[in-house]
Amino acid sequence: MCFSATANFVGSGVLGVVTLTKVKHRRELLFASLPALFPLRQFTEGWLGLDGYFSPQFTHNMGAAFVLYAQGLLPFLMPLSVMLFEETRARRRAMMPLVVLGGLLTLYMLWGLTAYPLQVSVVRNSIVYVNYATNRTWVAALHVIATCGSLFMSKVPVMVAFGAANLLILLVVMAVKRYAGTSVWCAYATLASVIILAYFWKSSGIRPFKYLPIG
Repeated sequence: MCFSATANFVGSGVLGVVTLTKVKHRRELLFASLPALFPLRQFTEGWLGLDGYFSPQFTHNMGAAFVLYAQGLLPFLMPLSVMLFEETRARRRAMMPLVVLGGLLTLYMLWGLTAYPLQVSVVRNSIVYVNYATNRTWVAALHVIATCGSLFMSKVPVMVAFGAANLLILLVVMAVKRYAGTSVWCAYATLASVIILAYFWKSSGIRPFKYLPIG
């Protein structure tokens, strides 16, 4: 955990609800839902469990759910949400490989969390997750490719900027607290919510897109 769990949960939750009120088409819904999903991730981290309020089994299960979402589901949900948001079928088709990559990564993460034990501990005020299958450099690389790649491929300039900011913060987190990168990245959740909300707010005049069937 990077900052106050309550502050992150409430702040991201409010921003998530506000963002959803700006949706004008069903294709926008998944991308607009991301800010609302960030506080859910905060909740599953189970900080209270590490303080002894819940049983070790409950804490472990919450930690596994957090890792599955942060490292597994997000690489699938991000490219899928961007693909659905894109205006033309040609652009959506070009992003499909990243959606497939994210889906395969989610399946691998699910397998890894069931095949190998997950260790959850607190190191220097940050939660550290260790799993033999998921703590791999190539897994982290595919995670970045799936989550940031689709954003860089988008025709929406703000999404490209969002991808650049996403990548920059991930690199900073890895440089400063690599040992707790999965948990510390939660600090970006609130910032990401603000960026997404700002886009939906300012682009209300040009949305919804026509979602053309051809390039």
